Amino acid sequence: MFSVLSYGRLVARAVLGGLSQTDSRDYSLVTASCGFGKDFRKGILKKGMCYGDDACFVARHRTADVLGVADGVGGWRDYGVDPSQFSGTLMRTCERLVKEGRFVPSNPVGILTTSYYELLQNKVPLLGSSTACIVVLDRQSHRLHTANLGDSGFLVVRGGEVVHRSDEQQHYFNTPFQLSIAPPEAEGVVLSDSPEAADSSSFDVQLGDIILTATDGLFDNMPDYMILQELKKLKNSNYESIQQTARSIAEQAHELAYDPNYMSPFAQFACDNGLNVRDFKMPIKSGFSKPLVPQIPLKYFIF
Repeated sequence: MFSVLSYGRLVARAVLGGLSQTDSRDYSLVTASCGFGKDFRKGILKKGMCYGDDACFVARHRTADVLGVADGVGGWRDYGVDPSQFSGTLMRTCERLVKEGRFVPSNPVGILTTSYYELLQNKVPLLGSSTACIVVLDRQSHRLHTANLGDSGFLVVRGGEVVHRSDEQQHYFNTPFQLSIAPPEAEGVVLSDSPEAADSSSFDVQLGDIILTATDGLFDNMPDYMILQELKKLKNSNYESIQQTARSIAEQAHELAYDPNYMSPFAQFACDNGLNVRDFKMPIKSGFSKPLVPQIPLKYFIF
């Protein structure tokens, strides 16, 4: 797996009404993204907004800002399928729907559902699986509406503390919920969940809140306190500062993922599930490439 990070900071934009400035304020997001593929030497950005097998998008419509991340299932590579094709196509489809106004801000699950079924009906063959997280800021109501399927997710940070977060959806250890398109002969073999199964939430946000969305490449390698330490270094809301912080967090997660002596949140989760981390065939690289474990099926596949 790969780490993808996209986050924004809420800023206020005064709205002009008639001949004088009103007291109403319309929130918007200043956003930045960063991520790294498994092979750092191949560069950061793959195509469009793809980082390795992961993808993300940032889209804006008249009344809403929308963020999304998707984590392509690397196990498909063993079957000759590029995992980034599914996640990238899913995110590009979500982005197009938002820009075309074909969504309701209070229903991010609808964005995910419409996009997924459009992929199912696509005449161009597409195979793969992906987790997904969609976050919608309704700029006028100052509410955030979220949909999360699997173990990608989001954090909302206010005053240096996490005030809202997504819940992981796991069938069992190392097997999160996911959207899939499988060849006919593999239907019933490849795990596939309905987009309507995504966990959804809605809540108010405040000026200055930090909204962070990421795949498990971040959350499996960095506990909240490490993420908060980096976010505290953010001094203002300009793009350059936010981009620098996003890159710093992604770089730290990438470095920790390849540290064989680091007990990551994922490694701890493995221990909690009765697995000896020494039994892994390679050092723990939780979130970027969860290694095969004896008697544990290939991630996301049921045999």
